[in-house]
Amino acid sequence: MSSRLQCPDKPAPMNVEAVLHMKAGIGENSYAQNSSLQKKSSDNLKSLVIDSATRVYERLRPESFTIAELGCASGTNALGVVEDTIRSIGEVCCGRGSSPPEFFVLLNDLPTNDFNTVFSRVPEVTGKLKADAKAEVFLSGVPGSFYGRLFLSRSVHFVCSFNSLHWLSQVPAGLRDDTNTPLNKGKMFISSTSPPAVAAAYRRQFQRDFSLFLNSRAAEVVPGGRMVVSMLCRETEEYTDVKTTLLWDLLSDSLAALVSQGLLEQEKVDACDAPYYAPNAREIEEEVTKEGSFSLDYVRTYEANLSSGDAKRNARTVSMAIRAIQESMLTHHFGAGIIDALFHKYTELVTESMEKGEVKSVQIGAVLVSFILMLTTTVLADSHSVSSNDFI
Repeated sequence: MSSRLQCPDKPAPMNVEAVLHMKAGIGENSYAQNSSLQKKSSDNLKSLVIDSATRVYERLRPESFTIAELGCASGTNALGVVEDTIRSIGEVCCGRGSSPPEFFVLLNDLPTNDFNTVFSRVPEVTGKLKADAKAEVFLSGVPGSFYGRLFLSRSVHFVCSFNSLHWLSQVPAGLRDDTNTPLNKGKMFISSTSPPAVAAAYRRQFQRDFSLFLNSRAAEVVPGGRMVVSMLCRETEEYTDVKTTLLWDLLSDSLAALVSQGLLEQEKVDACDAPYYAPNAREIEEEVTKEGSFSLDYVRTYEANLSSGDAKRNARTVSMAIRAIQESMLTHHFGAGIIDALFHKYTELVTESMEKGEVKSVQIGAVLVSFILMLTTTVLADSHSVSSNDFI
């Protein structure tokens, strides 16, 4: 009897909207228990979020204020951002001796997301906000892809999205040749061995998706409304920037190890491609300008060295986070039987890279303002490195 782990003979093409979701529940492998890196990266932009939301409120002074969180996932991070935003506006109102507006919060993610883990905390959070900030908060979940319309026209004052827009709406077209042979054999993402056509395909898909995202939000955001978005990014023009590609390469190496052990077939590994792209600041600026609905008020990159401190502890943190995010896609392609073995090997490889100080992460944060009725704008482009203590 073969020792090969069972996985689908012919994996179906991935429908990202139906497949991609963070690991549900609150168990050891869940996203709720393994999203500390995402929380710390969004905390890094906390002052930017508070400032942007407060500016919208002070300018428009609506009786009700609508906040949309796109890519809320299944842990507690989304409600933390919402709570900070509402408290900041409540403080502005208190300082003026006025009552805060009513708040309508729209939490969005893909349909298979575990919204229940988020909703279980809603009574606690809204109760505190009512008691402490005198704020009435009404909350709804909105399942669906943010690469399309989600909300009523001109209904949203403030949009935020953290650690989500690097996920594409689909695996890019153009990753196979005329004979249907994979171009990016042995790799899940752009790597140093990838032919130029692979990087070009990924960039085209990003351009299409990000334009759809902007166009959809343009119909939904009120004039003068703002968006704060962050995503993983590249610092350079090079598609193979090691800070972007290393963790993907290590995952591909982990799959290769299972192939060498006879646990996976090489053909299945060759056919596995990630719906992911890490743009640089210039690409973001170009797409915002080209789409034309928003002005880019601020853009900045943040680098974190994830290798400082206890290499084994940090490697486990990274490995568990990657598993909580990607398990649904990997299970769809390879079957559930390989997951434990895959991430055992992955943790080993990440630990080795941590010990060499190689594992880093770069994200970009941007503020976009609804262009309608805007007369002037300032574009700030900066690059800034922060201590790893700000992330882990």
